[in-house]
This record gives sequence, C-alpha cells and structure tokens, in this order.
Amino acid sequence: MARTAKTNPRARVLGAELRQLREAAGLGVRELGRRLGVGHTTVWRYESGLKPPSPEDTASLLTALGVTGAEKERIVKMARTVRDPNWLTSGVPGIREELAALIEFERTATRITDVQVLVFPGMLQTREYMQAVMSTLPPELIETRVAFRLSRREILDSDGGPHLAALIAEAALHERIGGAAVMADQLRYLIKMSKRENVTIQIMPSGATAWHPAHAGPFILFEFDDQKPIVHLEHFRTAAFLRNVKDVNDYRQAADNLREGALSPKESLELIASRLEAIEGELG
Repeated sequence: MARTAKTNPRARVLGAELRQLREAAGLGVRELGRRLGVGHTTVWRYESGLKPPSPEDTASLLTALGVTGAEKERIVKMARTVRDPNWLTSGVPGIREELAALIEFERTATRITDVQVLVFPGMLQTREYMQAVMSTLPPELIETRVAFRLSRREILDSDGGPHLAALIAEAALHERIGGAAVMADQLRYLIKMSKRENVTIQIMPSGATAWHPAHAGPFILFEFDDQKPIVHLEHFRTAAFLRNVKDVNDYRQAADNLREGALSPKESLELIASRLEAIEGELG
C-alpha cells in the first residue's frame, strides 16, 4: 500500500495544493513544520506526494495555514481517498482537482506524449482555437478554462521544461473548429512551435487499413525522472488518471507504435504547411 501511495495522482495533486496554500500564507517549510511539531522534511514529503498526510494530519496542517470551511473539507476529503491508484472524475472536464493535476504533472514531467485525434493538443492551441473548442461550456467557465490552458503553455518556455511529443491524427487538420481564419492561425502556431527544440510534432496519416491505438481515442502520457509514468484520459464528461503499471505500460507501447507509424517531423511540417496554404487560398 505504501508503494501505491508514493506515486499516485491524488498524492501528487494533494501535495501541490498544500504547497500552494503554504506559499500563499507566506510560510516556509521549516516554519510550517515548527507549527505542526514535525520536521521540515516531513512537510516536504507531504508536498511532493512521496508521503501523503493522513486526513487528521491534513486537517491540522490546514488549520495551521488558516484554511477553514468548505475549502478545508474539500482537501481533507482528498486526503481520505489519496491512496486510490487510478483516479476517475465525472462531470464537466476541467474541475479544480483535475486542472490542478494536469498543471502539476506538466510542471514536473520530463516528457509528455499527447495523442490527439480530432483536435490539437491543449499545450499547442491558440487562444481563439481554445475558445472554439470550449464553446459548449457555460460562458462563465470558458475564460477561466482558457486562462488555465494558456498558463499551461508557458511550461514549455520554462528552464528544464518537458519535451512535448505531439501525435496528431491528420483528421484534425481538416476540421474547421472556429472557422477557416481561426484554423489558419492555429496551423501557423503549430508550424512555429514545431521549430522548438523541446517540441516534436508528428502527424498520423489518414487512410489506415488496419486498426491502431489512436482509433480508441486520445490520451496523454506523462513521464518523470523521479516518479512512475501516469496516463491521463479525457472524454466528454469523464476524465481518468491511471498509474497501474500494466495499464501505463500498454499506453507507452501504444505511443511507441503510433510514433513509428506516423509521418516524420519534417514530413508532418510539410503536410501542415500544405494544409495552411490551402486554407489561406480559400480566405483570399
């Protein structure tokens, strides 16, 4: 059980939230440890997800940080289920815990493999494309979601940021989400990002005569230096985080198979440029 608790998604997210609350309170790990009567390394292990605190320790920590009411109850509830190895959420994708998880995994990953079928990876989307993708959400949620997604793009600019390997089905190039002008800007942005050293874009060509893993849907594989990999799945109203070893290994193998069958980065760039030229011709 201890092995599971060290690396599961909930432990990482719980730790990230506790760290953010501590920083917001203006406390260092040593001062917080002093208030709790524990060593600063214990606080660090809580925040890193290596040793998730018990619900009782979480409640004491939140009290020391001045967190009360519904916010305290929400985080203590997370601590009660922190040892669940796979994490499923239902409802509108992008609820607070899921967003916190994505940001934490993107921030700490060394490599991100994002497989997309009909849309472009979130970290490679323009603002206008994001707004079009999210157009069915309640209006009051759209700008918040867009702001979060834009902040996630900045991770690629940070020192020691992850390498993003985007595997995109050719069908995404032919969708008109947001209209021709939005799509043209989106393709220009893909071309720009493809020139970065820490971004690799490969297009999975249409016309397959045999089934391959992308036909089953999109997924994101996060790989870390100090933790086991985690897989994120997101569908219409449900999202899941997986860290079961067999499940993750299957997705790693799927990503390798898709990479081998995709166009090379150079060929992919040429295809994107060709599609952009066609759309620009239509726009005049």
